[in-house]
Amino acid sequence: MPRLHRRHAAIVAALSWFTVLTRAQAPSPADQVAALKQSLAANQAALRQYSWIETTTISLKGEVKKQEQKQCFYGADGKVQKTPIKGAAAPAPKQEEQSSRRDSRGSGRVKERVVENKVDELKDYMEKSAALVQAYVPPNGEKIQAAQAAGHVALKPATATVVRLTASDYLKAGDALAIGIDTTSKQLTEYSVNSYVEKPKDDDLTLVVTFGRLEDGTSYPQQTVLDVKAKNVQVKVVNSGYKKAASK
Repeated sequence: MPRLHRRHAAIVAALSWFTVLTRAQAPSPADQVAALKQSLAANQAALRQYSWIETTTISLKGEVKKQEQKQCFYGADGKVQKTPIKGAAAPAPKQEEQSSRRDSRGSGRVKERVVENKVDELKDYMEKSAALVQAYVPPNGEKIQAAQAAGHVALKPATATVVRLTASDYLKAGDALAIGIDTTSKQLTEYSVNSYVEKPKDDDLTLVVTFGRLEDGTSYPQQTVLDVKAKNVQVKVVNSGYKKAASK
């Protein structure tokens, strides 16, 4: 065999062996999910040192129906404790809404009850939508690992340094969440959810989280926006004012 051909064959063989070796050393999906779970747990442990302000705004057809602020911190049991901040009351109804209510009272008791029932149902629905934000954010490592064990997790490279993890049936049957993971820093780069409030297709929702970074590198959900387009309901949660608790 000519020397040039022998050299070419040697290069091809070396590259082939390197490819096989790289694949053999690449972490499996189970390993990557386990690493993500560990990273999420470490990040949550770091967040427990902080207190912050949570501002929740619930809108219907683009109009703010409720806004509230809460002072948040982690209790000794590891759960988030929330204290309402006085003065952050819901906006007053518009003048036309007040007039409509007066008109409904004047048109009879039956119509008044119907209107009140619809308002109560809508409030309940918006509260359920807001509760879903807390159920999906932050992502739960145990639930992701359970989805992986059930074969409901897929991993694909998004960029040279980011892997996108997609998990289905994470919290509800038929839901799906997508997480972008920086393979170098092990931090989340993106997080979005497709789910529903009560019934699939009837009130499908999308949830998108924007992450921020604290001075020590800890990531936190800076803004979460949940949209239920079929019902024209939007829930926006903004976390701000992070302060490290004084060490005891």
